[in-house]
Amino acid sequence: MSSELFSPLPLRSGATLTNRIAKAAMEENLARDGQLPGRELLTLYRRWASGGAGLLITGNVMVHAEALTGPAGVVLDDAAPLEPFTAWAEAGKSGGGALWMQINHPGRQVESDMPGVVWGPSDVGVDLGRLSSRFGRPTAMTPAQIEATVARFAVTARRAEEAGFDGVEIHAAHGYLLSQFLSPLVNKRTDAWGGSLGNRARILLDVVRAVRATVSPSFAVAVKLNSADFQRGGFDADDARQVIEMLEPLGVDLVELSGGSYESPAMTGRAADASTQAREAYFLDLARDLVRTSPLPLMLTGGITRRETAEEVLDSGVAVIGIGTALAVTPDLPDRWRGGREAERQLRPVTWSNKALASAAGMALVRSQMRRLARGSDPRPGTHPVRAVVTEQLQQRRALRRYRAWLTASQSASAL
Repeated sequence: MSSELFSPLPLRSGATLTNRIAKAAMEENLARDGQLPGRELLTLYRRWASGGAGLLITGNVMVHAEALTGPAGVVLDDAAPLEPFTAWAEAGKSGGGALWMQINHPGRQVESDMPGVVWGPSDVGVDLGRLSSRFGRPTAMTPAQIEATVARFAVTARRAEEAGFDGVEIHAAHGYLLSQFLSPLVNKRTDAWGGSLGNRARILLDVVRAVRATVSPSFAVAVKLNSADFQRGGFDADDARQVIEMLEPLGVDLVELSGGSYESPAMTGRAADASTQAREAYFLDLARDLVRTSPLPLMLTGGITRRETAEEVLDSGVAVIGIGTALAVTPDLPDRWRGGREAERQLRPVTWSNKALASAAGMALVRSQMRRLARGSDPRPGTHPVRAVVTEQLQQRRALRRYRAWLTASQSASAL
């Protein structure tokens, strides 16, 4: 077994991670008024910072105030006050590890009751069968909108550095906007952003170039990429291999491998096909294949809960172990591993047959644990999925009212 789990990892930018364990991004949905980080997020990240991980990656921080994955999402654009983000950075770094901000645009994965815009590379909507109406119908982005979106990513990255974060992770996985451009199932464009993989990757590569050009050389820049979309005819492992090669000369420090989308939620262990097994390290087989040719260090996320699995992943050549759900239940898991202990509890499994509903319930369960940590309480992993879903829906309704009011006021102020 590997003995490198607690060894440092030097990055191309010059920074060094203190160990190989990262808290992977999980969408917290804890923004306070103004779509800003507040007391709850600070409490949550102080808890994780004290748990021994070498790197914490935040959940989605949105680059466009009119395009959110959910109404309680955090927004960091050119109009956001920086002080709340500075406090967040201080909380996340209080344990001595690094803190990276995951930056994202949802594209077409925006629920239909949300205000703002629903954009995509093409007007292909999210297909969830009878549940498809939950999402807005996207409009194909114009070249000007694409260029403005690239600029928004760069603005958010620059301001993250100003706030004291150590890096950013550009989200190009899980069916969000940059992933949508990569997917031949969603991207039906016939211009410079469609067709060949090189064209479909153009917006991602432009975002990376723009971010790297606006931040300091020592500021880490990572990319989260699907190892595969797990949909027939979609983005696959060979595409991922080629995109990683395209990223290598652009100053990227790390590529995190995950997989799936809202249509095929493999990132929760529930792919629409049988390509992932119901076991830990969902994407390890694909990672083993990609690591052989990758010119960049890779991070693997998806279902890792035990030290034995983490060491198996490191032995495969992966450089960083990403842990999500397990840290929502056991926030000090890295320190436990260091002391030869394991987690005592796991999240209650969701056994519903509908994969989309089961995935949503699983995410609601994870967020219920994060909310408990954010209040200063201990996790309660036995929470029933129905209770978690109902609580989530009530909170989302309240957050949606706040977001609508804030967005209307912001748009009115910018029009003056």
